[in-house]
Amino acid sequence: MNRRKAREYALQMLFQSEFAGREKVITFHEDFLPAAKEKDGMKNFVEELVTGTIRNIEEIDLVIQGAAENWDLKRMAAVDRNILRLAIYEIFYRDDIPAAVTINEALEIAKKYSSLESVPFINGLLDKVARDRGKA
Repeated sequence: MNRRKAREYALQMLFQSEFAGREKVITFHEDFLPAAKEKDGMKNFVEELVTGTIRNIEEIDLVIQGAAENWDLKRMAAVDRNILRLAIYEIFYRDDIPAAVTINEALEIAKKYSSLESVPFINGLLDKVARDRGKA
């Protein structure tokens, strides 16, 4: 299973969820996935990331707001906000994934889906959150 690709799918679903409204049920689209042999593991990982992030979004948003000095969460680009949400979910709730791996994955995804200016911002914020959580 390609976890980066799974995180990209999760990001797309979180982005969609934000604009559709969190009260809407997010459905997993099987056609996102590549080979049949990868579908089950990837689907489970994506679903866990998305549902876990949404379930804990209030806490996650408070963490982002606390770490983002002089930045309002609503002023952040939607893609950056959701990359941060996804990564913070992993840092807080997935002890099987080292924070350094989560941060690196978030930065690679930001390079692909956001602007180059966002990468240092996301890096700094996630590094601060990981240090504060004792995972750096």
